[in-house]
Amino acid sequence: MKIAQITSFLETLAPLSFQEEYDNSGLIHGEPDREIESALISLDCTEAVVDEAIALGCGLIISHHPIVFKGLKKFNSRTYVERVVMRAIKNGIALYAIHTNFDNVLNGVNAKICEKLGLGHTSILSPKAALFRKIVTFCPLGHADQVRNALFSAGAGHIGAYSECSFNAEGTGTFKAGNEARPFVGEIGHQHHEEEVRIETVYPVHLENRVVSALLHAHPYEEVAYDLYPITNSFEVGSGMLGSLNEPADELSFLKLVKERLNCKVIRHTALRGKPVSKVAVCGGSGSFLLSKAVAAGADVFITADYKYHEFFDAEGKIVISDVGHFESEQFTQELLFEIITKKFPNFALRLTSIDTNPINYLI
Repeated sequence: MKIAQITSFLETLAPLSFQEEYDNSGLIHGEPDREIESALISLDCTEAVVDEAIALGCGLIISHHPIVFKGLKKFNSRTYVERVVMRAIKNGIALYAIHTNFDNVLNGVNAKICEKLGLGHTSILSPKAALFRKIVTFCPLGHADQVRNALFSAGAGHIGAYSECSFNAEGTGTFKAGNEARPFVGEIGHQHHEEEVRIETVYPVHLENRVVSALLHAHPYEEVAYDLYPITNSFEVGSGMLGSLNEPADELSFLKLVKERLNCKVIRHTALRGKPVSKVAVCGGSGSFLLSKAVAAGADVFITADYKYHEFFDAEGKIVISDVGHFESEQFTQELLFEIITKKFPNFALRLTSIDTNPINYLI
């Protein structure tokens, strides 16, 4: 299949517009229209992973972490980043990353962590605002279904677990067609009154061109009236995740469960508070920036990675910080991507890397 078929599908689940400003998710190298027979999934894109892709005949590597974060000015094999990119180009292997955009969606990286830990009643810990807009348009009564369905098909009308959401109100529209007009209803030079429906629905910002285009195509009028409104509401997109245990657990038992379920060699944590664990906040990768959100949400434990020494003091006895390691917190992202892509493309040759890309070793 074509590379674009896979990447387009992934971007419907985790749109590139959901990634953080510093990130570099998306197709880093490769031609979207190129046909490939198989793809390799990994957490990181390293030289060993590229060699594995070559040996397996994979034309695409889908990794969580982008191999390129900043612009490369030279390609002389001095760094592992340059060597990976050069080797991939030389062997015709496309590189694709699905990073913080996959972190920030409801069924992404953090949801998988919650699943592994048995957490239920999950929600986004720090929802993002201004990712959605509202479109309002007006059309004749008899064409309302046609216009609504076109907007829904373009991706509008989704709110949480609900789809095809809209608000509709009937009223009277007026207009007078000029001499050069070709009106759908009414006569040139005469004011016309038409019974119309006001249709309102929301859509993700990244789909704006598609939604507007669908409206213009489905609407019967020569000149389509529509308004676009910014929305500051927070929807189910954002950083981290909050979940709860079926039954409260003592802190030490819960940390032992975390160590076992996430295959951790070691867990670094702040002092135990002697209180039962009910609510748990998680953030795959570097999540120290979410500590205040975890505390405000009433979490008893915050599971993340990459905590610095002085940052552990910020717990201040209000929460237990549990640093499980960056790789350990995100390792199941590979498994999640495999499940999602295989379900969509069951006949496509998809492989999970056999390479342990964790650069950190532990002396136990």
